Amino acid sequence: MIDGRNYVLEMPLRADVALIKAEKGDRWGNLTYRKAARNFGPIMAMAATTAIAQVNQIVELGELDPEHIVTPGIFVQRVVAVPFARLPKTSVN
Repeated sequence: MIDGRNYVLEMPLRADVALIKAEKGDRWGNLTYRKAARNFGPIMAMAATTAIAQVNQIVELGELDPEHIVTPGIFVQRVVAVPFARLPKTSVN
């Protein structure tokens, strides 16, 4: 009750593990994203106990522009480099 009015308190959802895909990351876990990936990646990293980031490229410390880092490394526990995957050629008839 706040100021005589009743309110509903919803407890936050917590995740044990969050799997996040990012464009670039450094060994400290700082992440940058492309396009719509930045919508839920940072939120899930903050909500999880353990965040594992799949990045296309791991860069050296200091190479990422601090203004472009979306998820700070404090929220990321593991970084895994998975280079760009080539999609199989398909033909549409």
